[in-house]
Amino acid sequence: MKTKKILRLIAGIALAALFLWLTLRQISLAETQHAFLGASFMWIAAALAVFAVGYSCRIKRWQIMLQADRSRLQWRSCAGPFLASFAANNVLPFRAGDVLRSFAFNQKLGTTSGVMIATLFVERLLDLLTVLIFLGVTLAFFGVESSRFARFGSAVLIVGGMMILVILLFPHLFRPALLAFGRTVERIVPTFGHKFLTEIDKSFMILQHLAQGSIMLRLAFWSFIVWLAEGCVFWFSALALPAISAPLAGWLALPISTLATLIPSTPGYVGTFDFFTVRAMTELGNNTEAATAYALLIHVVLWLPPTLAGGLYLLLHPASTAGQVIQTEL
Repeated sequence: MKTKKILRLIAGIALAALFLWLTLRQISLAETQHAFLGASFMWIAAALAVFAVGYSCRIKRWQIMLQADRSRLQWRSCAGPFLASFAANNVLPFRAGDVLRSFAFNQKLGTTSGVMIATLFVERLLDLLTVLIFLGVTLAFFGVESSRFARFGSAVLIVGGMMILVILLFPHLFRPALLAFGRTVERIVPTFGHKFLTEIDKSFMILQHLAQGSIMLRLAFWSFIVWLAEGCVFWFSALALPAISAPLAGWLALPISTLATLIPSTPGYVGTFDFFTVRAMTELGNNTEAATAYALLIHVVLWLPPTLAGGLYLLLHPASTAGQVIQTEL
C-alpha cells in the first residue's frame, strides 16, 4: 500500500511538472510578472468577498445534509471541520482532507463515518453536475467546441449529467451490490465487516433521505449559488488584471479548470489547474502572458483563504484523531 501511494505521488508530481512546463515554455516571464503586478486590489478584494460568500454557502449545503442525521446541528459547528478538510486537501497528498472530514470530526459533530462519507459523496456529485451544466452553458454562450479542450462532445456532457442524476435520485439501485460486498468483507473479517455493514446501512439511509425531491431541490439551489459565487470569483479576478482583454473568459475558465482538477496532480492542483486556466483564457482572445498571470492570481485567491482558515482551525482545535488520520493517510 505504501509503495502504491508513493507511485501515485510520483505520477502526480510528474504530471504537475509536465503541465507547468507546457504552461511556461512559451511565455515571457517579464511580461507575465508585469501583468500580475498590475492587479487591482479593489477587484481582488471583491473576489475575496464573494469567495467568502461562496464558501459560506458550501458550509450551509453541508449543514443541510448533516441535519438528516443531526437535526439541530448549527452552521458554525460545521464551518471549522469543513474548512479544515479543504486546507488538508490543499497541502497534503492523496485527498487527505476528504479522509479527515470522513473520520476525524465524528465526535464533535455527533455523527458517524457512514453519514460523513454519504454527505461527502453527494457533495461531490452535486458539484460535478453543476460544473458540467456551467460548462455546457459557457461553451454554448461563447460558441466554443468542447473538443478544443478534450476529446468529447456535448453528448458526453449530457450523458454524464444524466448518470449523476440517476445516482443522486435513485441511490437504492446500488444498495444490493454494496451490501453484497459488505457481507463478503464480514465473512473474511467479522468484526470490521459488521461495522462496515452498519455504516453502509447508515450511508444509504442518509442517501435515501437526501434523494427526496424537496431536499434535493434545496441542495441543488445551494449548489447553484456556490458555483455562481465561484464564477464571480473568476470574473472579478480577471477584471483585476488590466492586461486581460476579455475578462468574461473567466466564466469559461471556471468549469474548464475545475474539471482539470480531476487529473492526478500535486496537492493544490499545481500545474493541471494552471494549464487549463490558461487554455480557457487564451481561447477567447487573451494573450498568453496575461492568461498565465491570471492563472497564478486565481490560483492564489482560491487556495490561500481556505488553507489559512482551515489550518488556523486545526491549530486552535487540535484533535488526536485528526493527527492519526493524516498520519495513516501519509
